[in-house]
Amino acid sequence: MNCKTISLLLLTISLFLAVNLQAQPLAEAKPETVGLSSKQLENIDALFGQYIDKNWLPGGTVLIARKGKVAYFKTFGNKDIESKTPYQKNDIFRLASMTKSVTTVAAFMLYEKGLFRLDDPIWWYLPEWKETKVLDSFNEADSTYTTVDAQPITIRHLLTHSAGISYDFTNPIAGAIYAKNGATVAGLAGEGMTTASMSERLAEQPLMHQPGEKFTYGHSTDVLGRLVEVLSEQSLGAFFREHIFKPLGMKETYFYLPKTLSPRLVPVYYEVQNKGLNKHDIRTYGFPMMEERDYFAGGAGLSSTTMDYAIFAQMLLNKGSYNGKHILGRKTVELMTTTDQLQHMGIEDYGLMGTNGATFSLGFSMLTKKNLNRSSGSVGTFGWGGFFNTKYWVDPSEEMIMVAMTQVAPSYHPEFWEKLYAIIYGSLE
Repeated sequence: MNCKTISLLLLTISLFLAVNLQAQPLAEAKPETVGLSSKQLENIDALFGQYIDKNWLPGGTVLIARKGKVAYFKTFGNKDIESKTPYQKNDIFRLASMTKSVTTVAAFMLYEKGLFRLDDPIWWYLPEWKETKVLDSFNEADSTYTTVDAQPITIRHLLTHSAGISYDFTNPIAGAIYAKNGATVAGLAGEGMTTASMSERLAEQPLMHQPGEKFTYGHSTDVLGRLVEVLSEQSLGAFFREHIFKPLGMKETYFYLPKTLSPRLVPVYYEVQNKGLNKHDIRTYGFPMMEERDYFAGGAGLSSTTMDYAIFAQMLLNKGSYNGKHILGRKTVELMTTTDQLQHMGIEDYGLMGTNGATFSLGFSMLTKKNLNRSSGSVGTFGWGGFFNTKYWVDPSEEMIMVAMTQVAPSYHPEFWEKLYAIIYGSLE
């Protein structure tokens, strides 16, 4: 057998193994079988124990998969501290902004159908955005303001949070203007709104800056969700169910939970700084248990289990396929996750992104060589987190994913995540 024949044989075997990996569902395996150290991973147990003992976290779940195998999946602490009810692996968590990644995937499924280009103005599809204005001056005394005409917002702007659409709770000026106009948009529940009216209401408010000028985290992905509805002629909830959740086998991910699943929704705690944890009134964050209606927050509305979301993350690691189901093309996933879009657009003001050592691709945070000074990780790792203290990331170079869930908002211990990542990457053999 000559060298050329051997090379072709090895290539064939590699391709077979890659396809076979995508054809298999996530299954548990011992850490050492996928190149991770069991002893090192035990430090996760100790880390959670420390934060639970100090009453900084109620507990939670962590799942780590490598090379298509779940090497670590544990629960810690009590989801209900008062009744001492422990977390379970099938508990349901509010994903909040981890919903954004699902909406991004939905949008790119339509992109692959040729229904839009990234630099198309959104008003071509959502006419309410045609006459958009940008904030020019603001009077703190009475919340009056002046505006100037805005440049068109593109779909790329929505995907990179550079459209100038802010959250009211992260920007006091935006909050004051929304309140003055009676136009506060709930990113979770949307009381009295539909997805369509949400977009219309936001379009009437001034942008915080010209599109493409800087990174401003906000309702951009909610508007992207409305775009998915218009282009697909389905509600966002129906599109997710039919084209993402059902094919992937994500059977416990919903905007509005069926009554049979609602008992598994875990409570949300909030930390009083230096005074420990208190449970939120369920009415505050009871949106997953509402009756389904025509409002789907593409930026924040989903609830899911740790394993369900791990399936979604593994699909992204597999470049669009999972368990024999094809969701996206591999070149599309590469487009979404491998380019520093902020740098590409000439944006130097990263805003919130500048605080965590990452930049932004099309819908995901992303680690680059330039941004690897803050925590353990690999160049090209992408992911996001959620308001209630949930996180996930996908590391293509190490063939590894992580999904971790708890429910604390606010929490004053963001350093927990950097410590967790250091333990995980320290387990690579």
